[in-house]
Amino acid sequence: MLAAGVGRRLYGDDYEQPPKALMRFGDKSLLERHAENLKAFGVDELVLVVGHRGNEILDEVATYDELDFISSIYNPQYRGGPLISLWTARELLRSGDDILFMDADVLYHPHMLERLICSDSGNCFLYDDDIEDGEDPVRVCIRDDKPVDFGKMIEGDFDSVGEWPGFMKMTPDIAAKLADACQAYIDRAEMHVTYEVAMRDVLLSEPAGTFGFEDISDIPWIEIDFPADLIRAERHILPRLSENIGLGKKTGNSA
Repeated sequence: MLAAGVGRRLYGDDYEQPPKALMRFGDKSLLERHAENLKAFGVDELVLVVGHRGNEILDEVATYDELDFISSIYNPQYRGGPLISLWTARELLRSGDDILFMDADVLYHPHMLERLICSDSGNCFLYDDDIEDGEDPVRVCIRDDKPVDFGKMIEGDFDSVGEWPGFMKMTPDIAAKLADACQAYIDRAEMHVTYEVAMRDVLLSEPAGTFGFEDISDIPWIEIDFPADLIRAERHILPRLSENIGLGKKTGNSA
């Protein structure tokens, strides 16, 4: 889970604001909600990549992580962008374990994570067909019921295009290839590209059917990047997190 950034789009240049992972909704922070959901769905360990005010994140972890479920990796170059944070976790990506990638700044119904974990696809994107126009949403592009392209401002001939909420499941071989893709950008001193570019490189290099997707269009979620997102999270998403939503809407699994 990437939790190292300063949140410039949300806070501007006010570096006194807490890390986004510590934003509270109801009586819990985003981080505590993540940890509870991951434990509930059988994940073995949560590894945080921390940077900006990382000591505050770890101080919070110490208040409720009695089972030592959460560990951390420090990214000293956290101002350099999220690709560096993902690259900082390269040894974990090469560990031979199944990997769940997550951004820390997402408020979501627990069944969104459950749908990803329970997917038949070992390598799986999440997909929401309610995508806004503009440069910011990350797109998952589907053709013949398979993801065929991924990233921001992607154009082409697709059956459908949805928004990716920042969570992905990977098998050990694909996770290792993602580490290699990140390393290639670091070696070329192209550190300011987004990590989605490295993910796209892996997707496009693999045979069709390597990746699947899960449709989570019926599940409330929001990535909190801008002040308007924070308002929407509090007013519209948080009140829906107790809704009875099941695993039912599962379209687009690739074997």
